[in-house]
Amino acid sequence: MAAVKPWYLSRTVWASIVAVLAGVAGVVGLPIDAADNAVLVDIALQATAAISGLIAVFGRLSAKSRIG
Repeated sequence: MAAVKPWYLSRTVWASIVAVLAGVAGVVGLPIDAADNAVLVDIALQATAAISGLIAVFGRLSAKSRIG
């Protein structure tokens, strides 16, 4: 595995976070089944990618120096 990506774009990291949150939700009394768990992982990953893109665009537009 030679490719490197940020942790927040890792499907495994998001699946783990959602699994922990689903466990906490179960303790609180809100049951989440496996199908909901998979959907939540997809939503979290897509939202993270979208937010990362917005941050990148905002960062470039507000930058004070040129790239190069």
